[in-house]
Amino acid sequence: MQASLVDVICDTSFLIHLATKRIKNLSQLDTEIGQIQFVVPTVVINELNKLLSNEAKKNNASITLQYIKKFKIIPLDGKFADKEMILYVKNNGGIIATMDKDLKNKIKENKGSVISFSNDRIVLEN
Repeated sequence: MQASLVDVICDTSFLIHLATKRIKNLSQLDTEIGQIQFVVPTVVINELNKLLSNEAKKNNASITLQYIKKFKIIPLDGKFADKEMILYVKNNGGIIATMDKDLKNKIKENKGSVISFSNDRIVLEN
């Protein structure tokens, strides 16, 4: 019997870090948290596409867009990605992956789980 997948909803900063840095424990992640799948809200893809016109961020945005081609996309739109992601997790469960301190605090206030980076390792914060 296959365990159900836990959706990990990624924000823009998390995905850029994931795509452009060497993450030490990526292959062990499934054993630590259960079977996970990174999912990308459409609002994050829109942000990445906007970054393509920013000279300083264009390269990382391009690498990240290539990296996430095989990821599951979820239809989350809206002006405020953070608010949409918190609402999604409240309604559907899952974990939010971010490096944004404000967003982490909001997620924890809403009893959600956060995945982030620490020393180039992915960590689950509660």
